[in-house]
Amino acid sequence: MSEVSPDVIARLTGVRNCFGGDCIHDGLDLALLSGRITALVGGSGSGKTVLLRTLSMLREPDAGSVTLFGVDVGRCDEGRRRELRRGIGFLFQGGALFTALTVLENVMLPLREHTRLKKGGWLEDLAMSKVLMAGLPGESAGKYPAQLSGGMVKRAALARALALDPRLLILDEPTSGLDPIAAAGFDSLIRELTDTLGLTVIQATHDLDSIWRGSDQVAFLARRRVLATGPAAELARRDEPELVAYFRGARSAEYAKLHAGLPPDN
Repeated sequence: MSEVSPDVIARLTGVRNCFGGDCIHDGLDLALLSGRITALVGGSGSGKTVLLRTLSMLREPDAGSVTLFGVDVGRCDEGRRRELRRGIGFLFQGGALFTALTVLENVMLPLREHTRLKKGGWLEDLAMSKVLMAGLPGESAGKYPAQLSGGMVKRAALARALALDPRLLILDEPTSGLDPIAAAGFDSLIRELTDTLGLTVIQATHDLDSIWRGSDQVAFLARRRVLATGPAAELARRDEPELVAYFRGARSAEYAKLHAGLPPDN
């Protein structure tokens, strides 16, 4: 077991992820602090989803180490890994709900798999509490994914990710495809859950609102590693070409001004 600061929920050290001869990550380091929301940012092909899958133990890195909740994953047997996975909730891009199951049945799946609750009222009540926690109306529990709006699908997938009371919540493009009002509502919900449940959150995102207003820190992927971490305003002041292009472009520059309390350009 690796020694790690109690404030660090997860740490990637020297991680390399390769596909054939092409390495997307090489020498990547990242630490996630307890109770913080981290926005994972980078250009297309920078490996945001691959990093999230590595962090959640859905992919084994080609080199380096992954530490979760103070435990070195590489030294664990499969039984211990299953225990660690219970502490992680993952919202996949697009939701990835089972279309033949209702919202409530989707949320009950991880509860059936990882708890002693196999059927009956307690199982349904617990699943329903997660549906309501995700901000969905009670009547949505009996609906199928095809009967839901895009925003409701994301919240149903969030309810499933919360089913096992995770310590670490991983979100892959959670607001993509949502209108600005629905996206802002989702960001507010994630902040509320983080504050009330003590969650640690990492979300891959291109949404500037999520980056500037919905996160505590930004982890910027470039050059096959995490090039920089820190608040968005701090990264916007740095001089690396990739950060300049991302944070000082026309759209992001307006967010920077608003964040600093300056009036936008007319």
